[in-house]
Amino acid sequence: MLQIRPFAAADTDVVIGLILPIQREEFGVPVTAEDQPDLRDIETFYQSGTGDFWLAEIGGIVVGTIGLKDIGGGQAALRKMFVASSHRGKEYGVAAALLETLLAHARRSELSTIFLGTTEKFLAAHRFYEKNGFSVVPPDDLPLVFPRMAVDSRFYKLAR
Repeated sequence: MLQIRPFAAADTDVVIGLILPIQREEFGVPVTAEDQPDLRDIETFYQSGTGDFWLAEIGGIVVGTIGLKDIGGGQAALRKMFVASSHRGKEYGVAAALLETLLAHARRSELSTIFLGTTEKFLAAHRFYEKNGFSVVPPDDLPLVFPRMAVDSRFYKLAR
C-alpha cells in the first residue's frame, strides 16, 4: 500500500540512494551528492517556512521523493521529485500522490506560485508537469531567489 510521509533525518541515506542513481545512471546527468548539499540538509533546506519534503513508501520501501522549498513572497520551488523506475506509471500512482500531497500543502500554506526546474532529458516529467497545470517559463521569468541547479535547463510555473 502506498503511503506518503514527511522526511525524517534518519531517511537521508535512503533519499540519496534513490535520487543519485536516477540522475546519474538512468538519465546520465553528471551530478554528485556533493553538487546537491540540500540532500544532506533536508530539514534545514526544505522543512522550514512553508516548505517540506515527503517520501513515498510501498511496503516500507522508499520509492519516491518530492520537496517544496519556501522562497518567500508566497512562492515556493518544487524540487527533488523522483520515483524509482520500478514504481512509475499510473498503476502505482506514486508521482500523482506525491504531487497531490505537495499541492495540498501549498494550498493550506496559501502559496500563490510554485516554480520548478528540470533537465531536457526528463521528457516524461515534462509531460507529467504540463498535464498537472504547470506552464513552461523562460529562465528570465524566475524569481531571483529561485534555487537553480546547474543542470536545470527547462523551467515551469504553477500559479494558484
